[in-house]
Amino acid sequence: MVEKGIKQGRVIYSRPDENITKPVHTNPERRLAPPVSVTSTFGGRETMELSDLGFDGWFEQRATSLLQPGQGMARVTAVDRGAFFIRSRGADQYAELAGKLRFETQSAMDLPCVGDWVCVQWPASEGPVLIHAVVPRKTHLRRTRPGTTEFQMLASNIDVAFIVQACDYDFNMERLERYLMMASEGHTEGRIVLSKTDMVSSVELEQKVVQIADAGISVPTIPLSNVSGFGLDDFQAHLAPGKTYCLLGSSGVGKTSLINRLVGRNAFETKAVGATGEGVHTTTRRHLLVLEGGAMLIDTPGMREPGLIGTSEVVHDTFADVSELALSCRFSNCIHGREPGCAILQAVASGILSEKRYRNYLKLKEEANSMSSRISRSAGRIRNSGRSSRLPRR
Repeated sequence: MVEKGIKQGRVIYSRPDENITKPVHTNPERRLAPPVSVTSTFGGRETMELSDLGFDGWFEQRATSLLQPGQGMARVTAVDRGAFFIRSRGADQYAELAGKLRFETQSAMDLPCVGDWVCVQWPASEGPVLIHAVVPRKTHLRRTRPGTTEFQMLASNIDVAFIVQACDYDFNMERLERYLMMASEGHTEGRIVLSKTDMVSSVELEQKVVQIADAGISVPTIPLSNVSGFGLDDFQAHLAPGKTYCLLGSSGVGKTSLINRLVGRNAFETKAVGATGEGVHTTTRRHLLVLEGGAMLIDTPGMREPGLIGTSEVVHDTFADVSELALSCRFSNCIHGREPGCAILQAVASGILSEKRYRNYLKLKEEANSMSSRISRSAGRIRNSGRSSRLPRR
């Protein structure tokens, strides 16, 4: 039996760790291979505590009211088509949703995703671990499914999102800005990784770094090559024990190769690049990996289209340089089209702001406003449908 209790960032158990055994999968047809593990030490300790997985006072405060007698805390490390793996103090274990949680969940957004903290109950004998509740998320990464107002949760409780773009075929400023908006919407810090620097000259690399800076993007940019090892030390300097990081980017930009470099072996499958340097998609699911040294890294399948979250605040944060210019417009309701005294148009005309960034700002702002309207209409239909279902019959 697991007794409820949290103390100093860890759950207190009344049974020995050796009783936490590998669970028996109750549905072999849905068997999910556990995430690859990396041997890590934690301050000289071989045993991991919840604090090593990022469980701090913020989560402790919100978990206490959710924990029931006989339950403990764990973190979700992998999700694949309704199958879950969780980690507490030992190895990753298979887990299933408790019946009540499955029944009461109203949206797929509320289901556990990689990075979530969950309240779990270990079986008395054989059987899977049961997930009873999901602790509120501190940060998240999500996107809208193309052509819909539905959200897809990618990962949660992330400290930093590394947005990976290859220096050659994949480099795209508009897509980069969309990824930065995704991170900003989820209150996640964004950083840029320019991979495959071995495919371009030093002059071309410098031009891309300058292009990012000229666009008003001030987040750190890390150039690296998985082939030569250039920049890997700089990347590792950004990783801290107990913090959670995520890799975002298109398929084939080298995210999985970077992880293999970090763990020092080919822990994950990769495929050879083509003549153009374009990689081949290999990652098929999101998973959390604990690296040697204690940092945690979440790999994600490639996305060509990050989608867009419909909030004007996100556009404001991502285009902070443009938003600052807007404060000097003659009219407070200026839409930066043809209005006289528009500071943004003046900046474009004088070369202070590039025409391309200005156009992308208008495009994403319009998309965000349109998305907000669609979400509001959808929510209104749901509310009206609920009221109609409660009307008495005549």
